[in-house]
Amino acid sequence: MNFTVVPGLYALGSPDQHSSVFVTANYKMSFDQLRHDLHDRNAWILVLDTKGINVWCAAGKGTFGNSEMAEKIQASGLSKIISHRDLILPQLSAPGICAHSLKKHTGFNIIFGPVRSSDIPAFIESGCKATAKMRIKDFPVRERAALIPVELVSAIKWMFLILLAVFIMGGLLGPGPFLTAAVHHFFFPVLMLCGGLIAGTVITPLLLPWLPGRAFSIKGFFAAIIMFVPVYLLYQCAAHPLPKYPEVIALFLLSSALAVFLAMNFTGASTYTSLSGVRKEMKWSVPVQIITALTGLILWVASVYAL
Repeated sequence: MNFTVVPGLYALGSPDQHSSVFVTANYKMSFDQLRHDLHDRNAWILVLDTKGINVWCAAGKGTFGNSEMAEKIQASGLSKIISHRDLILPQLSAPGICAHSLKKHTGFNIIFGPVRSSDIPAFIESGCKATAKMRIKDFPVRERAALIPVELVSAIKWMFLILLAVFIMGGLLGPGPFLTAAVHHFFFPVLMLCGGLIAGTVITPLLLPWLPGRAFSIKGFFAAIIMFVPVYLLYQCAAHPLPKYPEVIALFLLSSALAVFLAMNFTGASTYTSLSGVRKEMKWSVPVQIITALTGLILWVASVYAL
């Protein structure tokens, strides 16, 4: 997770005192994308110390803000390098920037560029005027799908530990020899928990605009409901004895808690959320997730032990 660039002033091409100055975060992907989209231009890039966080998240967290901006302007000697006093900032940095206050303390004028750095050349050519389309950040299926592998791989790493714990608990609590009991009580929990994994990391981002609710936790819960049907039908087709209702309810509670937890990981990648909204959601959602998971675990243990 140490994907950072050293903060400071960088020269792109052969800039002079009249060249434009673009400001970005020291998250390497943000820096590289900006360089890529300005590859045929001579410009200055002022990189702020956002602790390796992208522009949008850093603005919300307060690391892409006036104090850091003023510090880097002074430390880089920017006022002595360029003759103008215009800085072009990403539009998504606006939540952390107070433009008039920054101009008062540094003398630099803030211009908010387009949402996407790929639109910067057209933005510059039009005299730093953005079209309505440049001001809108959409979140299409292609971009949502690109997030799936990262979240899925990250979740799978500790999913094995959960499944191992289920296997051991099934063997210890179920009747008969350890291995027989473990195998007997393993397949349905595995399917249900994997269903929760898929619901949270795949179904939620793909169906994001169509899942009910604004909160990601609610969207994750409905994704868990969607996954429950094929998982239950798959288990029926496997010719195993159908589980009792208490076990079904218990494992649905566990899988839904898992789906909700994983779904909330997408809050930082979505245009649907704000910092205050995420904080408000976590205050009620996290306790509900914990209670749901504990209830499901206790009910599952009781159902296995009773058989």
